[in-house]
Amino acid sequence: MRRLRHNSRIRRLIREQSLTANDFIFPLFIHAGEGIKEPVSSMPGQFQYSLDQLSSVLDELVSLGVLGVMLFGIPAEKDPQGRDAYSEQGIIAQAIRFIKGKTPSLLVISDVCFCEYTDHGHCGIVNEKTGHLDVDNDATLPLLAEQAICHARAGADMVAPSGMMDGMVAAIRQGLDASAFQHIPILSYAVKYASAFYGPFREAAGFSLEFGSRETYQMDPANGEQALREAQMDINEGADMLMVKPGLAYLDTLFRLKQAFPGVPLSIYQVSGEYAMIKGACQQGWLDEKAVVLESLTAMKRAGANFIITYFAKDVCQWLMEEKG
Repeated sequence: MRRLRHNSRIRRLIREQSLTANDFIFPLFIHAGEGIKEPVSSMPGQFQYSLDQLSSVLDELVSLGVLGVMLFGIPAEKDPQGRDAYSEQGIIAQAIRFIKGKTPSLLVISDVCFCEYTDHGHCGIVNEKTGHLDVDNDATLPLLAEQAICHARAGADMVAPSGMMDGMVAAIRQGLDASAFQHIPILSYAVKYASAFYGPFREAAGFSLEFGSRETYQMDPANGEQALREAQMDINEGADMLMVKPGLAYLDTLFRLKQAFPGVPLSIYQVSGEYAMIKGACQQGWLDEKAVVLESLTAMKRAGANFIITYFAKDVCQWLMEEKG
């Protein structure tokens, strides 16, 4: 084996995994208003954009060959039901129409959830009649379907429900099919852990929890067998693809899903906390950013990811172009 490692060209010849621009989806935070390009302080290099500030970043993504974007919205107003999320004039519906009109080659995936749109910051409708504040799973389902239909009508290529509501995939599939959107696939956040790695995202998406936590509907980080059950449920309900979130801390889960469901495309989300840690360490000179990013993303492909949602998408595609000369 040592002879195979001696020559760099031979190493490339037998490399089991390689990264390409088609592996990456870039998350975008779209802010209602005008003239907004607001830096996310906990995520150096990331911004909130208003629609009139999107053109340059869209052109950059296309020029670098990034396959697509995942959209998160920051509305002008929030309310208990998150109405902006399923409004035809809501920020994400507007953004989808703008992006597909300007850069039709970009794959557009819309995050389908309510945490960015509700004034309480939870991923669904809150039931206040039970004597304790909690998310009403069943009351949330029809609104998730309405949100997905709204996004599909605006031109989204794929919808990605992320709220971890029981039955969300079935409700969305039924809603899309009944509205003549049978062709729109569902990328389900089937395995989404109640993780401490999401912290910077809350700044980027402009929300905070008014009460409680998400532990009642997101997964316990200690559970692996549950991931298989959650994934199987979503497949049975009509999910076309599955996601594991966060990334590096859950590569074992991704690998187990690949073994259990070999025909189902899988993605993984390298989340805000992972991005912030790498960026922070590299800014201190403690790590080599390019080397660490490429190593971590290659590990995700090796574990079974068909594609990766990452804030490093632009950087990686730039590095790949440079390597090709």
